[in-house]
Amino acid sequence: MAHLSNADRQAVAEAVARAEGTTSGEIVAVVVDRSDGYSDVALAWAVAVAFTAIAFLTFFPDFCMGLVDRLLGGWNAEWTPRGIFGLALFVGIVKFAGMWLIQLWQPLKFFLIPGPIKSKRAYARALQIFHIGAEKRTTGRTGIVIYLSMREHRAEIVADEAITSKVEPEVWGDAMAALLAELKQGRVGAGMVAAIGKVGEILAAHLPRAEDDRNELPDRLIEL
Repeated sequence: MAHLSNADRQAVAEAVARAEGTTSGEIVAVVVDRSDGYSDVALAWAVAVAFTAIAFLTFFPDFCMGLVDRLLGGWNAEWTPRGIFGLALFVGIVKFAGMWLIQLWQPLKFFLIPGPIKSKRAYARALQIFHIGAEKRTTGRTGIVIYLSMREHRAEIVADEAITSKVEPEVWGDAMAALLAELKQGRVGAGMVAAIGKVGEILAAHLPRAEDDRNELPDRLIEL
């Protein structure tokens, strides 16, 4: 992943190991390029643009047909019902295809995705990764995932039962703030390290490391 260097990966792994040295919590750091492909959103935009074009043709037929006549050199002076419906079909197809194609440019595609949808998909993906990689994977149910989705500019913290029973969700605000402060400067690795450090401090206060504690989840940064 272009956002991270090998030095960043090593720093994150060391930060996880360092944090877990003070708590029985097991931290999983995850960075993904995107949380979803958003094909449904791209399809919705293409359909909306196509229907808008057809609606414009419906409400302003004289203008649209006059424009077509001028483009054709004035050869189609009399419009038949078949010609009108054919024009509407042509316009709809062209607008649909055009809108779909320009969304292949990823910056525009993600710009057009509403913020609430990005947040919902990012959280859903974080929850999915948590269920697969951390939930019930530790003896004391002390797994926690720090999730960062680059395209959406979204971050989530999802914790297992032993942690959520002792730590209110609002407490993770400092970890998120530390992460975002570094991300704004373009330092993804440093942001993850800062967030891991804050999460480690919180876990150490609520779930201190036991003498028989062992490392049950990998310390390395997971990139998807």
